[in-house]
Amino acid sequence: MADFTKRTIADMATDRADINMGTTGSMHEINWGTQDAYWRENFHRRPYVAQDRGYDFYQPAYRYGCDSAFIYAHRPWDDTVEADLARGWAAARGESAATWEQAGPAVRDAYERSCGKAPEP
Repeated sequence: MADFTKRTIADMATDRADINMGTTGSMHEINWGTQDAYWRENFHRRPYVAQDRGYDFYQPAYRYGCDSAFIYAHRPWDDTVEADLARGWAAARGESAATWEQAGPAVRDAYERSCGKAPEP
């Protein structure tokens, strides 16, 4: 599991052979500002969003999903990725009160969008 308490991508990848730092040219940096703007505009259309929760509730999950896609070298979402990210959510969520059950679908949504699989409306 990637350690999202580290300051840099290189620090996160230390001693992790499964994390590709881009030496193959397959990685690219994700622009969070662009992603944040997209999710801020579109989050309310997602089926997992509760009507009484605003964007700030889901924003840490979207950020975690985007960052994780980079860390996992755009590996397809599977049970292993999901389990790793579920275990890492407590450290990655910061001040968010969202549980993994609440945040997980948003994490996956952002992860897959960052990997080039556009989320369905």
